Amino acid sequence: MTEKLTRVKFSNLDKILYPEPNITKAQVIEYYIRVAPRILDFLFDRPLAITRFPNGVNASGFYEKDAPVGTPNWVELYKRYSESAERELNYILCNNLDTLIWLANLAALEIHVTLSKSKSFQNPDIALFDIDPEPPANLSDAVEVSLLLKERLDSLGLVSYVKTSGKKGLHVVVPVGEGYTFNQTREFVHGIGKLLAAESETIVSELPDTKKPGTVFIDYLQNSHGRTMACPYSLRATPQATVSTPLKWNEVKKNLKSENFNLLNVAKIETDSWRDIMKNRQSLG
Repeated sequence: MTEKLTRVKFSNLDKILYPEPNITKAQVIEYYIRVAPRILDFLFDRPLAITRFPNGVNASGFYEKDAPVGTPNWVELYKRYSESAERELNYILCNNLDTLIWLANLAALEIHVTLSKSKSFQNPDIALFDIDPEPPANLSDAVEVSLLLKERLDSLGLVSYVKTSGKKGLHVVVPVGEGYTFNQTREFVHGIGKLLAAESETIVSELPDTKKPGTVFIDYLQNSHGRTMACPYSLRATPQATVSTPLKWNEVKKNLKSENFNLLNVAKIETDSWRDIMKNRQSLG
């Protein structure tokens, strides 16, 4: 790795960020360089929230929406008032390889994106179904629910895309056309969740029910202004260095395991199941 190819000044490249598989910061940077052709297309113009782990995943990390002190002047920023922070924030826009490498050098292991772009921040271009199992329910249960969800979306003539969350669940998304509000996408996702919950004792669609053991929550709440999801191909802060990985629907099977998709192998996957996803923006009816 050489700084001659980037404006980033590297630091602590030998630092172990994932102790269990003995993965260094240099390997994290190399991973993000290898997946850059895939991840940058999705990141483009989306305000970010990052989770940084400068001392590795076994130590405390911190979540950051505001660009940190010392952000280089070549990093694109998007200034916006945050209701939760009650002040203006400078959101990072990762629109080029240098910025992606800079984020990796910050030990920003997790890269989260808004469901809208900065130029149309109030209007989502994604409807997100966050399939979240509550133990003892697990990823196999999330798979079963996701396949039921796909059938429902298919029946509506909607093409859906799926990825591992990189943790215990799955993310199913429908790219949507221009002009939708977050209220509309949230109500759509919530409505589908309620229909599926009426057909299955395993599925819950309401927030008060989310902690019922053995259930799977179809979380609609992320479809709100300023909320985020793990970017496809983002690392996650797990012991196994898992990746939120786009899948083909025929790969979504009961024996699916998040740990099988990690820093050491995801970049070797030949096909990008989410390639050109945003060229397939659809009407919700």
